[in-house]
Order: sequence, then structure tokens, then C-alpha cells
Amino acid sequence: MKIGIIGAGHIGGNLAQLLVQRGHEVAIANSRGPQTLADVAQRTGATPVALADAPRDAQIVVVAIPLGAVPSLPAGLVDTMAPGAAVIDTMNYYSQRDGHIAPIDDGEVSARWVRKHLGQPVVKVFNNILAADLLTRSQPPATDNRRALPVTGDDWATKRMALDLVDEVGFDAVDLGDLDESWRYQPGTPAYGPDVDAAKLVLLLNAAVRDDEQEEESARSE
Repeated sequence: MKIGIIGAGHIGGNLAQLLVQRGHEVAIANSRGPQTLADVAQRTGATPVALADAPRDAQIVVVAIPLGAVPSLPAGLVDTMAPGAAVIDTMNYYSQRDGHIAPIDDGEVSARWVRKHLGQPVVKVFNNILAADLLTRSQPPATDNRRALPVTGDDWATKRMALDLVDEVGFDAVDLGDLDESWRYQPGTPAYGPDVDAAKLVLLLNAAVRDDEQEEESARSE
């Protein structure tokens, strides 16, 4: 499968390494140009390309950059991917790094904000795991206590591709529904970060409480 990765940091680079190991053709790009990616290419086996070329004809495009940099991506960047391709959003919102993003501050899940900027459906996954754990906790299917990762997306066909990819790179995938449910594993929630299997992950996802719900509960208790 042809896979393009936009972002060559820890998450993007480690995903590239896993995907190359599994026989995929992986192109990786950053904002500074392929000439800056020699070390990443040597470590991962991915092919450094210009930013515009990473998504070209790819069946899967992974976006793994700081969330605040999404608006600076070229308009229509992912429109050159293959028909029916999946766009995977691995990003998290940190206002101290990304600056305040009003729609997200007002309650919109970050994945919907990303979808609007990219102009394509996205699938949210790989955002609640440390980059190092991608390499150290990858395990074959049916392994006891295999780590699980949540997945959300509005489009079933592209979400199915992401679910299969999660399994292929070494994790159990938990389908949590559409993008509106992705808040359940964003920073600050019980499911953000823990190394647990699918059954325990579901419990943590269900235990998540949104800020507005916490405020309502506090008001009722006063």
C-alpha cells in the first residue's frame, strides 16, 4: 500500500518505521524539505519527499504535525491522494503550543476542525499513545493484554482502513463511532495515554466527562 506521512516528528517517524517494516511504500515529508530528512529516512526506511508529494496517489495519508500548523498547510494538499483514501489525524490540541483555537475552545472536537481545514473526511487515531510506545508495545494479533487504541471517523470505508492499519502495526482497534466521540481520548481524559487492553480501554472511554458536563454536575451539587 502507498502511504504518505505529513510530519516527520516522533509520531510520524515511528509510524513510518512500523509501516515500512510491514512492506508498505511510505513517503514522508515535513515543512523544511526532503533534504532535512536524511536521518529519518535512514532510521525508518521511508522515502523523503516534498510536502506536496507526500499524499500524491496514497491510499492512506497520515497527518502528524502540531495542530496549530494545520492552517498553514497548502490548500488542497490531500486532494491528490488516491480515490477513497483515508486521512488519519494523529494530532492533539495544546493551547500553550498551538495558540488558542476558538472553535475548539468553544467545544468543537479538534478532528472536526482538522477535517474542515483539509477538506476531506478524517479518522482520529494514534493521538493517545506515546511515540516510543508505538515501537515498544507493538504486538501480534491475539497476544494477551495487547494494547488497544481508539478509532473514530464519520466515513465507514476510510475508518475500516484505519481499523485494519491499527491491527496491522500491532494494536487492537476499538471503534468508538463518529468523530464527535473523539473527545473521549483527547488530552485530559482517562483514555489519554494508558497502556491497557481493549476491555479496559472501553471502560476508560466510557468514564470520560466533558468540561460542560463537569460544570453542570458541580452546579447541581452546590
